[in-house]
Amino acid sequence: MRRQGSRGRSRRGVCIESMKGLKTQGNVLLQARLTGLSKDSVANVSQVITLDKHLLMERAGKLPHAKLELVFPGIDVVLGR
Repeated sequence: MRRQGSRGRSRRGVCIESMKGLKTQGNVLLQARLTGLSKDSVANVSQVITLDKHLLMERAGKLPHAKLELVFPGIDVVLGR
């Protein structure tokens, strides 16, 4: 996922995992029916990564803007902002 206006070769993402991480502060529930993912998942905001977009093989799903706006504050918590 990326913030609006970011461009270039890299993409920043949040690790998506099973439901077990849901209770951790800042993590966000991602419902399959809203994201296109194969099952309900959790955006784990403590595992932010940057990678070259050419390494991405296919799109797994897409976050609605409202869910994305919930992820950013969680990342801020992890970064101590």
